[in-house]
Amino acid sequence: MDFSLPEDLVAYLDELDAFIAAEIKPLEEQDDNIRFFDHRREWARTDFENGGLPRHEWEKLLVEASKRADAAGHWRFSAPKKYGGKDGSNLWMAVIRDRFAAKGLGLHNDLQNEHSIVGNFPFVAMFEHFGTDEQQKEFILGGFARERRTAFGLTEPNHGSDATHMETRAVRETRDGVPGWRIDGEKMWTTGMHVATHCATFARTSGKDGDAKGITCFLVPNPTEGLVIEEYLWTFNMPTDHPRVSFTNVWVPDSAILGPVDGGLAIAQSFVHQNRIRQAASSLGAATFCVEESVRYARERKPFGAELARNQGIQFPLVELATQCEMLRTLIYKTAWEMDRLEHKEIEHKLSDKISMCNYYANRLVCEAADRAMQVHGGIGYSRHKPFEHIYRHHRRYRITEGAEEIQMRKVGAYLFGYLGPRKALFQ
Repeated sequence: MDFSLPEDLVAYLDELDAFIAAEIKPLEEQDDNIRFFDHRREWARTDFENGGLPRHEWEKLLVEASKRADAAGHWRFSAPKKYGGKDGSNLWMAVIRDRFAAKGLGLHNDLQNEHSIVGNFPFVAMFEHFGTDEQQKEFILGGFARERRTAFGLTEPNHGSDATHMETRAVRETRDGVPGWRIDGEKMWTTGMHVATHCATFARTSGKDGDAKGITCFLVPNPTEGLVIEEYLWTFNMPTDHPRVSFTNVWVPDSAILGPVDGGLAIAQSFVHQNRIRQAASSLGAATFCVEESVRYARERKPFGAELARNQGIQFPLVELATQCEMLRTLIYKTAWEMDRLEHKEIEHKLSDKISMCNYYANRLVCEAADRAMQVHGGIGYSRHKPFEHIYRHHRRYRITEGAEEIQMRKVGAYLFGYLGPRKALFQ
């Protein structure tokens, strides 16, 4: 067993560091762009008079950073080579996300809206495995050309974790001689709809509430008649681009279906696995940042004439967090490595529990680390002049989104007790 990182991965991390220093840091510091990252960050990023949406200047800066990264060959790293990427593996992406988040806040990697100079593209895998040739060309290549952007419409106002009980319905209907579907319902937390050209809308097309089969994914254009963005919901961390969207007599042709009719749940599940392992790595990196900053401050701060770090009340909580970071890093890297050794569609059945372990534990850990960092730093730690409150507010959402930690623990339990997964045969 060799736990060392591959030499070519270490070399690539050095290349990314050099690119950040040469291209991204100067951009972050010019024209007072630092306002998006210092104590003014929430106000600078948020258009409070326009529903709390991201300010145009903020999103423009993120686009410029990703364009520079794309020109340097980094932005599409995780995408297949045929789309201009480098076939970046889950392991490499986990290490990169961990390393980036451990650097702290910056234009190189700001996950409030999933921005990074090494992009995360779960939709690419979704279209690669479930899309037609035409859909792959339109949405993968069009996505990288910034001509297509797809939002994800699964959650509903009355249904979050119980997604198979969704009330949105789609029924067959022919209009003007063209076969298609009429969609009616509501979706919630449909992130990115203010710039999306389409919404991947999940609707029940057969079966009864709770059935895994009978859900279909439709690529609904935005705007389209009957699709209404009802409101943008303000959140713990601002700005917000998470609206409630209604579908009233919305019609799409058969060509708008992604994947098989009645088989859309597998698409939703394929979407979350890559996201979960990469979110876990980012949360781990942010937790490490909080610990390291606390250690440094505790060595510098000298109340009563002695280093704060001399106190066991300071040392022991940070020791616990540092230990958890080290153990979690091993699990995340190992799980990402195992993901790379499986066919994409096998991951749900063979490794989903390990991915859930990584995700729920990392997201909980970073919140504990940010809270501890505030405590170690005292008053200045609670202020916006330190990044810990921002880290806490941002990463706190991951304990809910894309599978609340209770749902992920339930998944782990189902695998552990043999109701699902490889251990099922042991109890039959």
